[in-house]
Amino acid sequence: MAMNKKIIKSDELNFKPSVLVRNRHLQSILASSRLRNLGKNSLLSKSQELIITTSGGTRLLSFLSPQANPKGLIIIMHGWEGSSSSAYVVAAGKYFFELGFSICRLNLRDHGDSHHLNEGLFHGALTEETFEVISQLALRSANLPVYIIGFSLGANFALRMGRQHADQPVRGLKHVFAISPPLDPYKTTLAIDNGLFFYRQYFLKKWKRSLLKKQQLFPHRYDFSKILQAKTCMDLTEAIMPYYPDYPSFRDYFHLYTLDNEFFQNFNLPVSIFIAEDDPVIPLEDFHNLQENKYFQIYRQKFGGHCGFLDLFPFHCWLQEKIAAMIL
Repeated sequence: MAMNKKIIKSDELNFKPSVLVRNRHLQSILASSRLRNLGKNSLLSKSQELIITTSGGTRLLSFLSPQANPKGLIIIMHGWEGSSSSAYVVAAGKYFFELGFSICRLNLRDHGDSHHLNEGLFHGALTEETFEVISQLALRSANLPVYIIGFSLGANFALRMGRQHADQPVRGLKHVFAISPPLDPYKTTLAIDNGLFFYRQYFLKKWKRSLLKKQQLFPHRYDFSKILQAKTCMDLTEAIMPYYPDYPSFRDYFHLYTLDNEFFQNFNLPVSIFIAEDDPVIPLEDFHNLQENKYFQIYRQKFGGHCGFLDLFPFHCWLQEKIAAMIL
């Protein structure tokens, strides 16, 4: 197994990509590009399907790539309408697998090929079931150190996992890394709708495809024919709220996973956020008033787009190297 991965050096503490790939939209597109994972992939060749059932009966699909003598377990969480097969998830998994870590690529409910596992719909406030699954994964890893890496919405989930750890410790959890997390999902949804047409269409297409799959699997419960006519993510969010009767409005729903400064003052393990000033879908203003402390640190970078932080000559991911330097 190749173990000669580049570990970031002291003179590379800031991400300074080639001018050829500095554009924020290019960084964001490259993050999800299949070109990142061409060729042989030791992570995927060792991957095993694993379905975890919670005490409430929810089942979440994951893929575990174990090592014989692992340095630890890294749980990777994808973004909204991504999956365990997303390019950025597989690329990060492969990188850390080749450094000697066991890797678990966790799918949130209704992501990846998991729509059939639960009748209830996914939404962004499903903290409890996700936390319970992560706790179970950590228990399975015996006494190994455990790390969580979340991307985009998965980063928001990862931050909530770290916060809940303060009240309900996850065995072996050592560090949470959040890449391009949305702190205010209402603002992020508006940013997607009001930004480049490409982003709105990308997320709308994937979300509608997911809802259609759910409708086909559970026709007795779901009929999305009218709401799928929505032209924006915000319109679709508002239209789908009747399927979430616990929430009076979409603003109440968004509030459940809006993370403010108070939220970040209650960690008891290291938590690191990576955010780019040029992120096209995450409002940077949401990070201005956050107060760092001995557990919580923000790595603000001028470039990187959304979940990118990629460079050329040679092609590599600054973000992965930075995290490796922190845990090795």
